[in-house]
Amino acid sequence: MDDVLRWDGELTLIRHDSLTGTSFVIRVDSLQLGQAAGGTRAAQYESFADAVDEAGRLAAAMTLKMAVSNLPMGGGKSVIALPAPRRSLDETTWHRILALHAENIDKLNGTYWTGPDVNTTSADMDILNRTTEFVFGRSIERGGAGSSADNTAAGVFEAMKTTAHHCGLGDLAGRAVLVQGLGAVGGRVATLAAEAGAVLVVCDVVTERLEWARQCGWSVVPPEAAVSTPCDIFSPCALGGVIDRTIAAQLPATAVVGAANNILADESAGAILRERGIAYAPDFVANAGGAFHLVGHEVLGWSDETVAGRTKGIGDTLAQVFSISEANGISTDSAARILARQRAEAARGAIPA
Repeated sequence: MDDVLRWDGELTLIRHDSLTGTSFVIRVDSLQLGQAAGGTRAAQYESFADAVDEAGRLAAAMTLKMAVSNLPMGGGKSVIALPAPRRSLDETTWHRILALHAENIDKLNGTYWTGPDVNTTSADMDILNRTTEFVFGRSIERGGAGSSADNTAAGVFEAMKTTAHHCGLGDLAGRAVLVQGLGAVGGRVATLAAEAGAVLVVCDVVTERLEWARQCGWSVVPPEAAVSTPCDIFSPCALGGVIDRTIAAQLPATAVVGAANNILADESAGAILRERGIAYAPDFVANAGGAFHLVGHEVLGWSDETVAGRTKGIGDTLAQVFSISEANGISTDSAARILARQRAEAARGAIPA
């Protein structure tokens, strides 16, 4: 747990429930632009230290996402380290886990707001809301904005189009797009790409999703082949850490544009992609559509049209990232961090003292 002592974020909350064997962590990375926000991820981990580390990395990514998207919130993240796969937990156990998580959030008294993420849904946010008000993404019936998945996918699709033009692919028609992970976001990304004329190659670990993909006429490859199958655009839409320096040196793609958080496992991977001429759309830029949906609707009172417009603007932000990268001879990941810092400084300068 040395990471807890070395981490330079603002707050870490940790709790364990012996009855269910579940551990909880909430990490607040930054409050400089406002209250922290970030989804609740429920998954199994090899160790609780891994869960704590992932929460910190995801919280930091949320800080960057909010800043580069000009949203007035900081970054945070919740990780629920489960004792068994989510699908195997009975309803009573799952509801107890959610109730405890809601207590944890409520103890922070608004410092941190959460929303749906991997293995959590709008229905789960409704349950959290029985205990705490600091919840985004409740169902529309419960007064929330509903799932952000479609808008996240719409933003990734805008990023995909911009990246395709940037690296000389033109539009997506006839281009091979490999989508890794066909969940709520990845499935929609694949559908949008297919509607634009792309040739879809997909992989997933859930049989029902693969059956749906085959019905759509898409090619299916094994999960282990995702990073070795040639394609024009590789779109990681499952968990992060997909591309390390070894994968970056071998990836048979022209571009990488995905919905997963923290696609790059280490900083050197981005530099290697650049050296190989592979265009990378930084994930905290490409997947910001979910933040526009939740923060826009539930905090800023935006209309559907405003949310859609800001989501479409992800392509413009990404174009700025590519420009900074080329002008300075740096990776797009580094360029996006520069742009996030510039926008954060401008936003802080606009806040009355």
